[in-house]
Amino acid sequence: MRTLGIGWSVLLILCFIVIGLRYSSVFLLGNLPVFSEAIIRPSVVSDGTLNYEIRYDVETRSPWSAPIIWELMFDPRLYDEAHKLAGTSVALTVFAVGRYLDAYLNTFLTSAEKHFMVGLPVTFYVFTDQPEKVPNITLAPQRHVKVIKVEKYSRWQDISMMRMKTISEMIEKELRHKFNYVFCFDVDQEFKERFGSEALGESVATIHAHFRKLPKELYTYDRNPKSKAYMEKGDYYYHAAVFGGSCDKVKALADYCYLNIMEDKLNSVEALWHDESHLNKYFWLNKPTKLLSPEYCWDPYIADMKNILVTRLLWAPKQYEKVRT
Repeated sequence: MRTLGIGWSVLLILCFIVIGLRYSSVFLLGNLPVFSEAIIRPSVVSDGTLNYEIRYDVETRSPWSAPIIWELMFDPRLYDEAHKLAGTSVALTVFAVGRYLDAYLNTFLTSAEKHFMVGLPVTFYVFTDQPEKVPNITLAPQRHVKVIKVEKYSRWQDISMMRMKTISEMIEKELRHKFNYVFCFDVDQEFKERFGSEALGESVATIHAHFRKLPKELYTYDRNPKSKAYMEKGDYYYHAAVFGGSCDKVKALADYCYLNIMEDKLNSVEALWHDESHLNKYFWLNKPTKLLSPEYCWDPYIADMKNILVTRLLWAPKQYEKVRT
């Protein structure tokens, strides 16, 4: 009996030692000022939900509990496998009108084929006034390019704003019958790293890289009370260069922006940042269900890259003097 009692005592001591080491290591890792190898490894539960705590250095939830997607928060394999099993398909829309086609489209398409929703069926819808100049690129199986001819407006501002009407019409005519999700991009960008299925959601907005650390008082919402885009306050400043979601949600956004743009025109008003101002107003009134961090649309000229572990989509060098006529 004495021997048995000693054995149980030793076992209990060993258990306390193991538990103590486990919790002391968690405590130490949780307070490291930089990411150690243990922290960099994504930790996602088996159902593919996000790990909000792993990025203690940034905001990972909006005030209305929508996730803000950052590197390390998700396991790419789990998301991709789930969407492949579900048969998810994605449409991408991009406008390349006038000199924007020559300057940016080839880089945009080739980089998108390499990094955008890899492994999923994707169709790239290219809206252009010069269909014959759209480059031929090599595509993986179940990935396609479809070219749609559109009118070239006299001002680049009108091209930017009228894309909302075109997106809405295309969703109604074709996309909603073929695709689960649609993403809309500006053409003067280049994919550099994975832009994958973790970005998919019902209503997806992207936090503008230049406003990620600024106080809300400096957000450039439209402050003109005569404009339908007028805002006194908001949640974030969103970038119109990247937005997406289900076909129904993106159509609702596009319809809202187009109708308000046209009402402004009738009143001889133009919002400060054109369609982006109206998009910010829409997302203020209709909260997005998922937010993409500035990783998903980054300006390489921003010197402060603290907390930016990966840049998935980069602004291309601007050539306004060449492309804006």
